[in-house]
Amino acid sequence: MKILNIGSLNSDHVYNVPRFVTAGETLAAQKLQYFPGGKGLNQSVALSRAGASVFHAGKTGPDGEPLIAWLRETGADVRHIQTGGSVTGHAIIQVEPGGQNCILLYHGANFELERSYIDKVLSFFDKGDILVLQNEVNEISYIMEQASQKGMKIALNPSPFDKSVMEYPLDRVSWFILNEIEGCGITGKENPEDILQSMAGRFPKAAIVLTLGKDGVLYKDSSRELSHKSCPVQAVDTTAAGDTFTGFFIASIAAGKEAEEALRLASIAASIAVTRPGASSSIPTWEEVEASQK
Repeated sequence: MKILNIGSLNSDHVYNVPRFVTAGETLAAQKLQYFPGGKGLNQSVALSRAGASVFHAGKTGPDGEPLIAWLRETGADVRHIQTGGSVTGHAIIQVEPGGQNCILLYHGANFELERSYIDKVLSFFDKGDILVLQNEVNEISYIMEQASQKGMKIALNPSPFDKSVMEYPLDRVSWFILNEIEGCGITGKENPEDILQSMAGRFPKAAIVLTLGKDGVLYKDSSRELSHKSCPVQAVDTTAAGDTFTGFFIASIAAGKEAEEALRLASIAASIAVTRPGASSSIPTWEEVEASQK
């Protein structure tokens, strides 16, 4: 079984601020750091560090080599990444003292994927392989349809959520990994339990993984319903918490672990990530997750 992640590659500009800037205000940042990021890149790093063999596909501009080098260094296979885009995607991230963040995103080359390229990438994968997707590249519907026709299993993290998500062939998804905002966007429900039940009712063939931040995670598939508490830690930066969870959860499932164990391991990994600054650089290794359990 192979794992393919067709996802975003961004350069993250992270500003530490005393509070989030408001309309019409000029606010001095206390610190600026640069990190490799993008939900796609983050999740590939998490998958690789969780022990999975992951192939990353996507596109950068001519300035994207540092991102590719970082993915390669963390163990992901980068042979399918294109470098002919206009400009590499990037994000402006504000982080306040409590670790919460807000993000301004520019897609750049992430939204320049062509169908011929997608077809070529998918030709290397087969029935039973796993496709991981977020909502930071273009042609998501086409990717899902073509992968589904090949018999690939699809894990979708519909983030960042916008109306386009509702146009995707969501009935093809095997795992939804989403938070309350994304769950509300799809179902119109606000209560976590209502979101979980509504998602399960609409997509009975899928497993629903609803992350709730400090309140843990809820899970439901056709045969069981589970929950797992979050690990209490002092958060420094929550930027890649969800991506870390996604990567470790899918890697655990791909390794044959039961959903309950996958939820536990993914929760531990995410709790470690939020205690560190940055996005992909904050993601722990499998050895660190194992050591934290001793």
